[in-house]
Amino acid sequence: MIKLMKTTFALFTALTLASAVLAVETGKPAPDFTGTDINGKTVKLSDYKGKIVVIESYNSDCPFCNNQYKTGAMQELEKDMAAKGVVWLIVNSVNPNNPSHRTPDQAKQEIADKKIVATAWIDDSSGAVGHLYGMKTTPHMFVVDKTGTLVYDGAIDDKPTPNHDPKTARNYVREAVDSLLAGKPVTVAETKPYGCSVKYAD
Repeated sequence: MIKLMKTTFALFTALTLASAVLAVETGKPAPDFTGTDINGKTVKLSDYKGKIVVIESYNSDCPFCNNQYKTGAMQELEKDMAAKGVVWLIVNSVNPNNPSHRTPDQAKQEIADKKIVATAWIDDSSGAVGHLYGMKTTPHMFVVDKTGTLVYDGAIDDKPTPNHDPKTARNYVREAVDSLLAGKPVTVAETKPYGCSVKYAD
């Protein structure tokens, strides 16, 4: 019995340590990744070194995510960021067996219908990028500075409801990017992400 308990504890410790190693951490280099966008183009985070990058975990069927888009708040933010030279990467980690999964053609139509302004929509149906970053919800936001350091990890704003007006909320992503552009440190580096759980295959 004691031997079994020791083995169980050792396994738990190993899994905890592995989880800690895999978890992203603000103030540390953002893990590089290679993905494929909905146009079949290879997208690597490291290709954007020298630019500020916003990464968004996305699923428009999620009421929390949809709220950001139906109000036009997210598109306004994307447009503003693009005008400032910021790269915006949408990561859709919904697995192919889930009704919320989007094929490349469906994703292209969604971009057009919602007037999404993003540098690329990455088809992460395998969940590789989502798991690498520990994406928990849709949306779950990350900001990477020009040196490749992760400077923000968390919620899009400070109102964790699916029916608020995002345009009146405190937007943490906007704050982080504006601080970087002004040459100032990001004062809020981590918040608790809110939304629907990411629909991974496993």
